[in-house]
Amino acid sequence: MTWRAGAVLVPVVALLAVLLYGVTANGTGQSFDSAVAAGRRPPAPALSLPLLGGGGTRSLAAYRGQVVVLNYWASWCTPCRAETPLLQRWHERILPRRGTVLGIDALDVTGDARAFARRLHLTYPILRDRDGDTEQAFGVRGYPETLVVDRGGRIAAIRRGPIDEAFLRDEVLPLL
Repeated sequence: MTWRAGAVLVPVVALLAVLLYGVTANGTGQSFDSAVAAGRRPPAPALSLPLLGGGGTRSLAAYRGQVVVLNYWASWCTPCRAETPLLQRWHERILPRRGTVLGIDALDVTGDARAFARRLHLTYPILRDRDGDTEQAFGVRGYPETLVVDRGGRIAAIRRGPIDEAFLRDEVLPLL
């Protein structure tokens, strides 16, 4: 191989390696996004984490038969702080219809997360993912991110970024 061929081949191989990494690193989230966009509902990954306030663990499977608004957040996340009152209102609204908001506090200081939940009078269950271990399974790339899980444990909707009233109305109400 000549030096000119090598000079062309090395950047091409490097580019392909970067693209391959991007596809594999974000594969789960992108596959969920693609499936939901195509009208399919992939099964939600298994999830079992400790409750933020202590008192044991909780699994996503424990909510089978309910519509779950699964919200990844952190107390230091400004958009998370902005959407949390909306999530609390919707939790109260959907609870009588066998729905719930389930918060996943990730990559956060436990004391800060507990203070945040107390300050905003949150009544929905909050699980603690201190090290962000479940994020890859759900394809979480940032905060906040919300997945809507139907009564059968399948992902029905995804919002990568803050939610709003329209998202909840359009994606959650039809499942109830």
